[in-house]
Amino acid sequence: MKDTKGLPLSTGQPDTSDERKGLLWDEGDDDLSVQDEPLPSASSSRRRKCCSITLIALILSAIAVPSLYFGLRAPRPVADFNSQKLRSNGTHQFRKTSLIVSIDGLRADYLDRGLTPHLLAIAKKGLRAKSMRPVFPTLTFPNHWALMTGLYAESHGIVANNFWDPQSHSEFHYNRVESCWNSSWWFGEPMWETAENAGIVTANLMWPGPPVTRRGVEPTYFVPWKDHVPLKEKHDQIMEWIDLPLEKRPQLIMAYEPSLDQAGHLAGPKSDLVNRVLKQVDVFAKDIHDSLEARNLTDIIDVVFVSDHGMTDTSHPDFIYIDDILGDGFRELEHVDGWPAMGLRFSPKANTSYYLDVLTQAAVASSGKFDVFTHDTMPSRYHFSYNERIAPIYVVPRIGYVLTDRVTNDTGLNKGSHGYDNAEPSMHAMFVAHGPFSSVVKAIKQTDDSRFFKRRLLRPNLGWHSTANDTYVMDTFQNVEIYSLMVKLLGIEGRAAATNGTRGFWDKYF
Repeated sequence: MKDTKGLPLSTGQPDTSDERKGLLWDEGDDDLSVQDEPLPSASSSRRRKCCSITLIALILSAIAVPSLYFGLRAPRPVADFNSQKLRSNGTHQFRKTSLIVSIDGLRADYLDRGLTPHLLAIAKKGLRAKSMRPVFPTLTFPNHWALMTGLYAESHGIVANNFWDPQSHSEFHYNRVESCWNSSWWFGEPMWETAENAGIVTANLMWPGPPVTRRGVEPTYFVPWKDHVPLKEKHDQIMEWIDLPLEKRPQLIMAYEPSLDQAGHLAGPKSDLVNRVLKQVDVFAKDIHDSLEARNLTDIIDVVFVSDHGMTDTSHPDFIYIDDILGDGFRELEHVDGWPAMGLRFSPKANTSYYLDVLTQAAVASSGKFDVFTHDTMPSRYHFSYNERIAPIYVVPRIGYVLTDRVTNDTGLNKGSHGYDNAEPSMHAMFVAHGPFSSVVKAIKQTDDSRFFKRRLLRPNLGWHSTANDTYVMDTFQNVEIYSLMVKLLGIEGRAAATNGTRGFWDKYF
């Protein structure tokens, strides 16, 4: 793997009919019997019955076998991933293009509130996932870099929104340009670097991450982060890139929108504010889709809407005061990373083992309010051990609880929070996609379902949560699979970097 400090990469693997005997009864007809002829023997009668059965079986086979054969041999649709092939929208030539839009903090089940008719309509035309599982910790910067690189936080190095690096003796902080734009923090190869190396023009509209990678590669077009940018301005920038001449036009566009996450923190996921902003980002998705449709590009451009994590209500949490637990040990802390989880680094002179025991005993006594982990005891499903940037002791609160201390008294600042266990449904992100790839995926599913053996003998819904009502909903999957999807759509899968995604994950859909 490139620039992952030799860290191990996960290669997770995806997790008789009612026969009729057809007996023929030779009851005969008394009126047609010939008295002068000898009666047939029992053996000859059985022979006639066997011949009749055989004849009927041959006739049925002659009809059924070709039908079954041709049903099984029906050609499957094939996706065209040739990134250099020219395609016409009727007025202009285009190369295959992919657009990925992140709507920060859009919890998967927000789509079930009846407030996102446009995203659901896009999903109906394309497909969606039941949910998308973020990496741990379920924070913005670790997950946006996971989406870009296909790596867990322990591999790509962004282990929280803010953290201490003992090797460089410096602190990463997500809203300080001097750290978050410093490429030395960011391991792995983002999809735009893979694309640029393949000669593909790329554009980055405020996606969290550095403007240039550790290897000096930058996107062709880059719009830096700025807060409170109107959604229309972002829509117009995307369309401005799409309307460029062929040789200047980006084939990979990445865009980021934070307003829903900001509303969730400010007022909580159940608030009127969140519902209002949710409607706004839904219209934003509609405007993008409508603009592509007006340009006759929905069969040329793949659009993937994602989010980085969910949100849980912390308007009335139970607070866990870490200074009450540690006592004098609280003053021995040199660095505290992350939030709402806490990565703890004690001073070299402190008795770290003693304070680890104190924290562990407090966790047991709390009856499930929080957990305490070290690199050795961290749950393997977190993939959050093999990096020295991860603090040696991590305190992880359960849903409904918030870690704080009486010194800073950081209480009530956020009505909504994330950063909890990535298995929690409230932490799950969304995935909605539309374009030529989704059409092919759905057509393949329909073709496979129409095949006799696929329908009767194999597992017809492998990888699918539901296909009812002509709405195609994929099973929940990890967001580290997004990198491999995007490079596949761009036709540069052979140039892909090593990732923590599942090898061949998308094969079951294509």
